[in-house]
Amino acid sequence: MQRNVKLIHDFYNAFARLDYQTMQAAYADDAIFYDPVFESLDAAQVRSMWQMLCTSAKNFSLRHSEVIADEDYGSCNWTANYTFSATGRPVQNKIHAHFRFKDGKILEHQDNFSFYTWSRQALGLRGTLLGWSNVVREKVRKKAKQNLHNFIAVNERLTP
Repeated sequence: MQRNVKLIHDFYNAFARLDYQTMQAAYADDAIFYDPVFESLDAAQVRSMWQMLCTSAKNFSLRHSEVIADEDYGSCNWTANYTFSATGRPVQNKIHAHFRFKDGKILEHQDNFSFYTWSRQALGLRGTLLGWSNVVREKVRKKAKQNLHNFIAVNERLTP
């Protein structure tokens, strides 16, 4: 199996087990990440994001498929099912991921999904009525970034 195909499989198999340490180790030290909620994150932030998401996950399951990769680039589809903690609502998020690799690690990772589809599930009526709007999108982004910032601050204080 080509090493970057294996890297993607290992990454999502770890995610399915909520093994954030294996996920964190998959990133290069100068990695960057982007998705419609957290937007742009550097390597330290994306590692913290996965730790935060894995340690707070409720009713979580994950499937990945259609893994394609060569020495430089890769992609896959993945679906996460979970309970959105802010509302207690069930979510099925279908995501298409793109990767760029360097020296057997993830250098760039971009997750693409429909924010509106996600918001309808996660936010209920408010998401259905306003999930398409920049106001709701920016409010969700601000809250996600604040949660990540708080998580990083707490973990920095706990690290000896």
